[in-house]
Amino acid sequence: MDRLIYTAMTGASQTMNRQAAVANNLANVSSTGYRSEEHRLRSVQVQSNAFDKGLPTRAFVVDASTHTDFAPGPLMATGRAFDFAIQGKGWMAVQMPDGTEAYTRNGSFELNAEGILQTRNGLPVQGDGGPITIPPEVKVTAGSDGTLSVIPESGAQNVVNVVGRIKLVNPPEADLVRGDDGLFRLADRGAAPTDDAVKMAAGYVEGSNVNAAEQMVTMISLARQFEMQMKMLSSADANDRAGTQILSSR
Repeated sequence: MDRLIYTAMTGASQTMNRQAAVANNLANVSSTGYRSEEHRLRSVQVQSNAFDKGLPTRAFVVDASTHTDFAPGPLMATGRAFDFAIQGKGWMAVQMPDGTEAYTRNGSFELNAEGILQTRNGLPVQGDGGPITIPPEVKVTAGSDGTLSVIPESGAQNVVNVVGRIKLVNPPEADLVRGDDGLFRLADRGAAPTDDAVKMAAGYVEGSNVNAAEQMVTMISLARQFEMQMKMLSSADANDRAGTQILSSR
């Protein structure tokens, strides 16, 4: 009885957390550069503070880790001058308000009023020497290594000037931690070195790597699992009532 209640109760609780993760994946099925996540569970024995601990018959189900699927998403052509996508593995670096670096695959950028290249959320894109500034009235071209060049729209249009290079990195996936803002950071909060092997495509954005059909199947499976665990709790309650009646009749 005791083991049944603990197993079913904690299992149902963590199943709800997994359902929340699947729901978040489905909500971001069309989010640019999104990486799907999955909660992984494990069992842990309940520790007792009693003098006579007895047999280890009870176990909790706990959230062991949050796994991120780093598989690339599909590239979608947009034709925008400030849309960039990573080809294969790698990340684009952005500068956080506290000066640290974060990494994203969402390369749908824009210019602010000062001409600084930034994300849709207003975070400056990190260049080799800091944020990248684009002068007005120019045509922007991007190389596969992240180099941004500009050509004047008037006057001498045969002059090409390099204004910066987007910092492209490829740290080990095991060292990356997803933040609440959807950006990834190194676990030690450091800065990853530039990786010349990372290639970028201009005029494209990367779609989410969430498989909507797979996530829907998982959601249905989790709903049935939660229902089964609740039935186990109901059965444990019924057994407890029946046992109490038998003992009280004596």
